[in-house]
Amino acid sequence: YINDESDRTGLRIVIILKKDAQASVVLNKLYKYSQLQTSFSVNNIALVKGRPRVLTLKDLIRHFVDHRHEVVIRRTQFDLKKAEDRQHILEGLIIASDNIDEVIKIIRGSASPDEAREKLIERFELSELQSRAIVEMRLRQLTGLEQDKLRAEYEELTKLIAHLKEILENEDMRMNIIKDELVEVEEKYGDERRTDIVPDAGEFNPEDFYADEDMLITISHMGYVKRTNLHEFRTQNRGGVGSKGSDTREEDFLEHMFHATMHNTLLFFTEKGKCFWLRVYEIPEGTKTSKGRAIQNLINIEPDDKVKAFIKVKNFTDNEYLNNNFIVLATKEGLIKKTTLEAYSRPRANGIIAINFREGDSLLQARLTNGNNEIILAVKSGKAIRFNEQTVRTVGRTALGVRGIKFSAPGDEVIGMVTVDASNDDTTILVVSEKGYGKRTKIDDYRITNRGGKGVKTINITEKTGSLISIKAVAEDSDLMIINKSGITIRLAVETIRIAGRATQGVKLINLRNDDSIAAVAGVAKSEEEVEEIPGEELPGNELETDTTLEERDE
Repeated sequence: YINDESDRTGLRIVIILKKDAQASVVLNKLYKYSQLQTSFSVNNIALVKGRPRVLTLKDLIRHFVDHRHEVVIRRTQFDLKKAEDRQHILEGLIIASDNIDEVIKIIRGSASPDEAREKLIERFELSELQSRAIVEMRLRQLTGLEQDKLRAEYEELTKLIAHLKEILENEDMRMNIIKDELVEVEEKYGDERRTDIVPDAGEFNPEDFYADEDMLITISHMGYVKRTNLHEFRTQNRGGVGSKGSDTREEDFLEHMFHATMHNTLLFFTEKGKCFWLRVYEIPEGTKTSKGRAIQNLINIEPDDKVKAFIKVKNFTDNEYLNNNFIVLATKEGLIKKTTLEAYSRPRANGIIAINFREGDSLLQARLTNGNNEIILAVKSGKAIRFNEQTVRTVGRTALGVRGIKFSAPGDEVIGMVTVDASNDDTTILVVSEKGYGKRTKIDDYRITNRGGKGVKTINITEKTGSLISIKAVAEDSDLMIINKSGITIRLAVETIRIAGRATQGVKLINLRNDDSIAAVAGVAKSEEEVEEIPGEELPGNELETDTTLEERDE
């Protein structure tokens, strides 16, 4: 709502926004759709040498300066003539004062003023103006004091005439006079500008109103999305119970979680294979315990569709970047597809088709790659396959995928996909089961095979561990964030999770209460600050600086 707080001191309008409203976006819309910002079109027609002309701003200023220059010249010429005329008369009066006795004798001996003027002109070689001034001179001007004043005035006029002549001869002096007079007018009549004058207001970019901070993006099973500053989460030791991460409804739980910065563009991939665009700052900010806003209010997703995967992109303006990077998609039934990032560089409000698939299949994961990565697909029965990305040919957006992995168990399905750089020795593969067990395994333990195989065991699945629900590529110096269905979040250092072989079940990463289970896992980088290991207690938080990707659990 709007409060009008205007008073006799000036205009003041206060607009009160809802708690989750984006103030900068509202302000930009006020600029665009209201009279808070007004554009004035100016038709600069002026008379130039007596003829109307349309002038540019530069020409307008130039002609104004030329006009002021002409005014200064004419004014100076007028003042010079006036001073020279007065000096001429003073010369006659001074001659008369120097010969006062003879002048009086001539005037007294003349029958009329005209005769007196003629005699004075003849005797002292005066002009008509000088002789007239002498004849009309009052008697008090004959005193010595008045004669001194005449001589003083004559000297002042001599200096003034010299100054005026210098002005007429020196263009720089005339320009300085124009400048000084403008400054004088400004000081006398000017006040602070109440509006900004700009050549072209253009479209306002809300990105300028946000710092490029690290955010944790979460989406619940029922489709509520929010962004939370990562500084709200602190690192705990392995086996802790976590802290409250979201206040979801009783029948809802957090399903997706990933890290991005405020200026990133997010690509949302839905279960039905569509792609939507959203800037991070357009997502409502919330606290660790807030519910968020329904994603249907932010993107035009169909009621029976849901978001399944996310990719963050810094910009869509670098053609080289767009054509040399790819989006790899994986489906629940084990298909995989690769498309250039450029195919997703033209946002549309209603989204675009990212992949087509057969009935019964759905989109599961999306990854941004450089074309030379290695891909690992994992299934809930505990198997995984590793193959080169180059074995997947690049196709168009609407094409079908190719077989990535074959299932060896009835009812099996893909639970996650990671892309890794084989040259990075610090990266390990992290797997997490639905009951909170997890471990790290060296990449080399997963041999490279042909695309479409059944894979190898990546975790020993038992009743105690539950099904495999997440697979991630993590670095030794990164942190791990785990959210369970009840909304509890735990953040722990990856280095606290021991490296084990593929066929082991791992260690317990989080203590689950009652019938709770893991909903989502995300990895983030941490600062160099050391974390003291105190089991079950929250430890000092670390600043999160780099990328992470989403690993999710499907129902």
